[in-house]
Amino acid sequence: MPVCQIHLLEGRTVEQKRALIAKVTEAISESLGAKPESVRVILTEMPKEHFGIGGKSAGEIGR
Repeated sequence: MPVCQIHLLEGRTVEQKRALIAKVTEAISESLGAKPESVRVILTEMPKEHFGIGGKSAGEIGR
């Protein structure tokens, strides 16, 4: 059972996250020969203030 964990900054729509899960599942299934129903995708969203880029938070620099 392949498991893929993706860390994202908050702010994507439900539709975008659903599309990401579908495409990642398809890519893993095709590349590994795994059945799509055996693929697990975990999305972990974090506040922009919890992610640093170049010594500043992503929220601070407007990302």
